[in-house]
Amino acid sequence: MSRIGKQPIPLPKGVKATFEDGILTVTGSGGTLKRAIHPGVRLELNSQEIRVYPRDDSRANRPFWGLTGALVANMVTGVSEGFTRKLEIEGKGYKVEAKEGRLVFSLGYSHPVEYALPAGIKAEVEKANRLTLHGADKETVGQVAANIRRLRPAEPYKGKGIKYAGEVLHRKVGKAGSR
Repeated sequence: MSRIGKQPIPLPKGVKATFEDGILTVTGSGGTLKRAIHPGVRLELNSQEIRVYPRDDSRANRPFWGLTGALVANMVTGVSEGFTRKLEIEGKGYKVEAKEGRLVFSLGYSHPVEYALPAGIKAEVEKANRLTLHGADKETVGQVAANIRRLRPAEPYKGKGIKYAGEVLHRKVGKAGSR
């Protein structure tokens, strides 16, 4: 029995959900999200909540019960509140600028690095070294943050690079040097 799958997913005011031909569509103030639902799971929708049930109690369908419940809950949260991911850039001369639909990074390379933002993702730059990503789809926001971090991951000796806000870096001691 899935503890996550058993929980009903409440629909906040202003959020509507439809399920047709195996595709769940959730619409709210934050936009519209669509997702194909695994055929081993069935959904029951009404105006106040969504409930997820397995089609049968087979060993193959049980894992998709909780997964589908979590994915549907993330869709509802995304269109009503949205998701945010914060990144910090550390290093002398390292910075980021937002330009129409893309981000331009100065990360110590011989050239600026440009990153095009996908549809549905908005970026805010604070003080040239803090970046906040906003979007309705949790998966897309997390993947964009990971792709940006991969441009120059924070290194363990000086801590220079891009890291998530609140991420703890395990710093290493450098060479002892000669006497």
